Amino acid sequence: MSKPYETAQPDRAAVDAMPGVVAVDFGTNWCGYCKAAEHDIEEALKAYPSVKHVKAEDGPGRPLGRSFRVKLWPTVVLMKDGQELARVVRPVGPDELKDALRQAGAA
Repeated sequence: MSKPYETAQPDRAAVDAMPGVVAVDFGTNWCGYCKAAEHDIEEALKAYPSVKHVKAEDGPGRPLGRSFRVKLWPTVVLMKDGQELARVVRPVGPDELKDALRQAGAA
């Protein structure tokens, strides 16, 4: 993995306060689905350099993931100025996330 999922992560209020488009990527470093989707997520985000990418390790007792009601990994939640606009669960290829980024108004 090029950038690991971070165990130290912002709280929900800090994520909601982030300006612009933010991709909050939930998963774990040992998850096979996360490893399989990593390249596709990075490829989709590469086309949108202004989007802030937050990789948050998820699991039982992880408050950020629970606040977003994450059930499957990876889940990428797209936020714009504190509002959730879209989410992509277990992407297969970069196109699904690219479409969601376009809809979110990412530049």
